[in-house]
Amino acid sequence: MQTRKRMIMQRLKASALAALIAVLAVVPQAQAERIENPVAQFAGIDKITGRIITFDVYIGETVQFGALQVTPRVCYSRVDEEEPKTTTFVEVDEITLDRKIRRIFTGWMFAESPGISAVEHPVYDVWLKACLQKSNVPPPETAKAPAN
Repeated sequence: MQTRKRMIMQRLKASALAALIAVLAVVPQAQAERIENPVAQFAGIDKITGRIITFDVYIGETVQFGALQVTPRVCYSRVDEEEPKTTTFVEVDEITLDRKIRRIFTGWMFAESPGISAVEHPVYDVWLKACLQKSNVPPPETAKAPAN
């Protein structure tokens, strides 16, 4: 009887060890490294005119879209072999009619789920489209300096 119990316990330990090894083998793949990108690409809609535009914003730069000012703080993506996961932490301010600036959004936006995290404003909506390594828009520090 003792021998049978010992055999069962050894099998349980072996099964538990095999399960642990299987989990540990999967964990590094599930925690793929994120890529930090210098540019966040947004889309915005002007609900009055119906125009949708795409605009690139460098991390830390503020770009105005209508009465909104959009400032991304980070923009992360994953390597092409991984499941897409594109996120940005962004701050969005509104310039009111009396020229005051009011924060209307601070948080994470997800390109794969724009309906969850888009900024919804009475006139303008803004959502994340992508994170980019390069943009056709020159970075803020390379903007033309005034001629002397």
